[in-house]
Amino acid sequence: MSIADIQAYVFVIGTVITVIILYSYIVYLYRSDKSGKKDYEKYGKIALDDNINSTPIEDMPEAKNDK
Repeated sequence: MSIADIQAYVFVIGTVITVIILYSYIVYLYRSDKSGKKDYEKYGKIALDDNINSTPIEDMPEAKNDK
């Protein structure tokens, strides 16, 4: 077994692990969106609505206590 064979095996295994992690993250986002835990669409609109006067996405009550 040469070094090229080992590199090929590591590349394939790394690619498979990366794909599994990516798809599990996509499923997690889909399930949390459908169950109502978080609405990630709001976070995607941050780049479109980027004004100093725009309303915050979430209320952070602990941030108010720091003042």
